[in-house]
Amino acid sequence: MNKNHLTDTLIYLLTCITIIFLFTFLVAFGFHVIPSGLLSISLGVLLLYARGKKQRPADEKKLPKLSSEKEAFYVSKGLEKEDIQYFRQTMQKAKQQIRDIERNMLATGKLKAIENRNNTVHLTKSMFREIIKEPNRLHEVDQFLYVHLPSLADLSGKYNEINNHQAKSKATYDMLDKASQTLDKMCQQIAEDYVQFKSDDIVDMEVEVELAKRSLDKDNGFQEDTINNEEV
Repeated sequence: MNKNHLTDTLIYLLTCITIIFLFTFLVAFGFHVIPSGLLSISLGVLLLYARGKKQRPADEKKLPKLSSEKEAFYVSKGLEKEDIQYFRQTMQKAKQQIRDIERNMLATGKLKAIENRNNTVHLTKSMFREIIKEPNRLHEVDQFLYVHLPSLADLSGKYNEINNHQAKSKATYDMLDKASQTLDKMCQQIAEDYVQFKSDDIVDMEVEVELAKRSLDKDNGFQEDTINNEEV
């Protein structure tokens, strides 16, 4: 039994004990059985509701309603109902992380220079749109979605937080310098993620270019032969 499941079980057990205790207490002091039962159960429901609300992340936003067209699109890509829900939740979280990255990377001159050099904000948004187009390839971008994106959002936010300190020691400046170097590498990794995801398109283009070159060479040869055989 994992920790979360054990915690939930204990919560439900304590809630049941609370309901029974309150019911017994009310009956003992002369309250009628039915009102006492209803009041006790109502309290238990409120406790469970409060628990569930507390567990929900503060920045978690309710997913927008899924349109029939979008659902049909997901189904056409081979996604089951559970897959669709997981994909939408994952991309909703990624969208918020990209917004955080954009805000963080444009907040200071140092990070803005890194962003300009790597074109990170544009690439993260482009990557997001490409994944939306091909939800069946979610497994191919696990490092981007679950490691690189959240790490960049977290570290850039932490960098700005420390950079805004009114007083900084030499150790603080050294740490900020190392953090900026790490952020630069992370932005480069985002670019590599994009290139990797679009590698099939690049291969297709290479093939098209090669075929076009061969066709062009063939046409040139044909034209040259035609000219040579023409009577002047």
